[in-house]
Amino acid sequence: MTRFLTILALVALPTLGHAQMMDDHADGSAHDMMSGDHMMDDEDMGDHGDMASHDDHMMSDDAHVDGQMPMTSTAQMPGMQSGDTGAITEPGQSAFAAIQEIVAYLLADPDTDWNRVNIEGLRQHLIDMNNVTLRAKVKEDDIEGGARFETTSDDPEVTASIRAMVPAHVATMNGVEGWEMSAEEIPGGSALTVTGADAQKIRALGFIGILTVGAHHQPHHLAMAKGEMMVGH
Repeated sequence: MTRFLTILALVALPTLGHAQMMDDHADGSAHDMMSGDHMMDDEDMGDHGDMASHDDHMMSDDAHVDGQMPMTSTAQMPGMQSGDTGAITEPGQSAFAAIQEIVAYLLADPDTDWNRVNIEGLRQHLIDMNNVTLRAKVKEDDIEGGARFETTSDDPEVTASIRAMVPAHVATMNGVEGWEMSAEEIPGGSALTVTGADAQKIRALGFIGILTVGAHHQPHHLAMAKGEMMVGH
């Protein structure tokens, strides 16, 4: 009986030892994994970065294969294509913008008579408008029922612009808003006299405000550019 128990113990011992070794190995592996988390994370991140880089390279290659530029190219970004400026609309200078608008209209009109078009005449008119708007001196005197505006300049070019615009404005817009207008030549420019039922409105608008009333400049500019009107304000 004693011999039998001894043999049984010898048989069980290797099994128990192997089980203990397995347990120790498992514990050790768990410990190694826990203590090596940071290293594994770093390694994983490195591998992931390499994979991402590889993927980017593959995507770039695919884009070239498809005949497309990578999305990092500004040539393919929205609003950057040739001729496409997206929401950008300001051409940079108001006279240029006015001419651009007229030219676009003429190009779109199949009935435009290109033998009569006179864009240079329009440009000269816009120079007159600029001189009168920004460079002229205006002296305002209140009169009964309105105001008298003496518009002058020491520069002969500006004087010529004043004398081109003021009489032409009166000829076109006399009677607008119920106002009576008259123009006369004075040294260095022209005088504009405006009277009506609401004298305070006339005085508040002033010389340049009155010249804007009626929104008549746009059709006038178109007619001038089309060669239908060669003179005027």
